[in-house]
Amino acid sequence: MAGERGEGSGGEESRARKPLIGFARDAATEAALREGFAEALPGGSDIRRGSLQDAIAAMRQEPTPQLLLVDVSGEAQPLAGLEDLAHVLEPDVRVLVVGEREDMDFYRRLTRGLGVHEYLFKPLVPEIVARLFATALGGLSPLAEGGIRGGRVITVTGARGGSGASTLAVNLAWHLGQLERRHSLLLDTDLHCGAAALLLGGKPGPALREALQNPERLDELYVERAVQPVGPRLGLLAAEEALQQALPAVPGAAARLLALLQRRYNFIVIDLPFRPQPLFGDLFELANQRVIVLDPSLPALRETLRLGAWPASPNQARRPVLVLNKADRPGGLQRAQVEAVLQQAPDVVIPHLPRPLAAAEAEGLPALQRCGPLREAIAELAQETGSVQRLARSRPGWLGWLGRRRGSSLPEAGKAAAPRDAAGGPGATPARARP
Repeated sequence: MAGERGEGSGGEESRARKPLIGFARDAATEAALREGFAEALPGGSDIRRGSLQDAIAAMRQEPTPQLLLVDVSGEAQPLAGLEDLAHVLEPDVRVLVVGEREDMDFYRRLTRGLGVHEYLFKPLVPEIVARLFATALGGLSPLAEGGIRGGRVITVTGARGGSGASTLAVNLAWHLGQLERRHSLLLDTDLHCGAAALLLGGKPGPALREALQNPERLDELYVERAVQPVGPRLGLLAAEEALQQALPAVPGAAARLLALLQRRYNFIVIDLPFRPQPLFGDLFELANQRVIVLDPSLPALRETLRLGAWPASPNQARRPVLVLNKADRPGGLQRAQVEAVLQQAPDVVIPHLPRPLAAAEAEGLPALQRCGPLREAIAELAQETGSVQRLARSRPGWLGWLGRRRGSSLPEAGKAAAPRDAAGGPGATPARARP
């Protein structure tokens, strides 16, 4: 597996992102796009001949650009196809769409419902492309825009030490990044004794400590340099500080760090052991989904109830996901006893797997690569925490992570865009690709 880690360390996350990649279905559209972007990109634009499916396939294999243009002409289900495209893009990508449909309902569903930056229908002319598409290249830094919702934050917390939370966090992040091909990050908040770097064969560094103690220094470039690639679409942010060194986080540092990370990654999995410190409370509140991992013991049940009673924040749409780990461990409580105390069944149950986990830890590899039962359990956990299948079914809003503030993508009145009616709302037709 050393080859896989080598691929990650020199993989797509370390390569510069292109400002624009475009896919056009026909020669006339390709020519109009090249000419329209000529002034904004004097070095040449990367416009390719291809469909929406070609764009999805390409974005699975190469770094996503800052601006992506796709041609949905001839697509039987363009909205569903754009949802599939969103699954392989980083959250801060702006999406431009070209198509054949002229109706305002389609325009609104793209720009308001899905968060597409702008839509033009054919035939295109360079002047309109330059006016409505090429201007999107200006101010591409996501820090200048406050409307990006960004990636999903998942905290994994053990009810007590030894419950296996770190192992599950590592394998969940690996599943999302390597198997589901989502841009994912594993954040290990145990700055003294974290295990994420060991389990992934990575190297801890001082960047996380500096980020929590000096949040004013944080920017996109700092985060890009701080994150260590451990797979083609998986990054790691971990530390290993001296045991005698106290490391209090500056108030607001966690929120600042997460805001920057969410602009780059679809999923941020946080290995978050409980500590009576503000950092734990800040991250627990900022999470979109909390995962509590318990083993079949009375102390773990007690702490699970206490953690479960922690009030939900506005970011959390559902209760914590409960994972019963080491379910059939010798000497442990029976599952019926666990359910009786919790007054509910655990969402995910993982059997006791000491041998494959120990072997994987010794090799510095995620255990799900060698252990089928764990692989199945992690896939179930990924779905429970709002991952692949659940998000794919929740159509509205997923592509909204790719767009700017809702409404800012609507073109100005009188500029070859959707006209406004007497009440000030959008009119009957979207932007027409003719002068």
